[in-house]
Amino acid sequence: MFKKMKKGLSNIFTTTLNEKNMNKILKDLKMTLLRNDVAVHAAEKIVEITQKNLEGTQVGAFSKKSTLQNAIKDAIFEILNVENQFNLIETIKNRPNKNKPYSILVLGVNGTGKTTTIAKLVHLFKKNDVSVVVAASDTFRAGAIEQLSKHMDALKTHLIKQTYNADPASVAYDAIDHAYAKKINSVIIDTSGRQVTNKNLLEELKKIKRVNQPDLTLFIGDSLAGNDVLVQAEAFNHAIQIDASIITKLDADSKGGAALSIAYITKKPIIYIGIGQGYEHLIPFNPKWFVDILIGSK
Repeated sequence: MFKKMKKGLSNIFTTTLNEKNMNKILKDLKMTLLRNDVAVHAAEKIVEITQKNLEGTQVGAFSKKSTLQNAIKDAIFEILNVENQFNLIETIKNRPNKNKPYSILVLGVNGTGKTTTIAKLVHLFKKNDVSVVVAASDTFRAGAIEQLSKHMDALKTHLIKQTYNADPASVAYDAIDHAYAKKINSVIIDTSGRQVTNKNLLEELKKIKRVNQPDLTLFIGDSLAGNDVLVQAEAFNHAIQIDASIITKLDADSKGGAALSIAYITKKPIIYIGIGQGYEHLIPFNPKWFVDILIGSK
């Protein structure tokens, strides 16, 4: 995991830090981040924080490898540790109105692992005694309803669905209404995964959100998608306003820049990461864990 990023940072740490070569080290840091899918603005911010962390360091400490490591590590942690961190399971269980189901609108383009991630969330919810129903509001993509149905059958979870080309907002409304009637704790709303440049998709998502007023709008981003995932996160956040993200396929990611960039661009927490194909392969995201993998624990 993150082999390329770790190697690039490791090369920087072999350089003896002193006042004369600090600019070169910071430049190398920026290039390493950019080569590993970190967005330009995020990379610049990490360099800026690193420089501030190093300012005022006693001259004798400059020669210590740990001085530079800790400065960069703290900078990356600051980028990832955005405000409004929360535990989704606890949020659902502690919602003020227990009679009202907690609804989650899920966004993401095709190929990100969105459907699988919904199934993983269902598995996680049920494991933690949170009842759930799913809305098949992707009524556009051929096979989407059947794909979701297969997962829900395996998880013994009710799926609210209509026909293809049905109004997605209506499907979501039916699911929330069903949850109310059956006293189900939560509703997960699947949506169409067309590209963010598709204006019809964005209008469709806006309508789903306007009609159903979800408690959480969740972006699913593919860590292997490079700069594309940054464009997606920014576009969805601008048009729909996301509340949190899940990063998929992190186990196969040799770079790690997507997580950094999404956290910085959206200023919203990453709450889970996908680390495999199994339903159990969805774990809470921990910024400290992330930087420990990249740089090592202090």
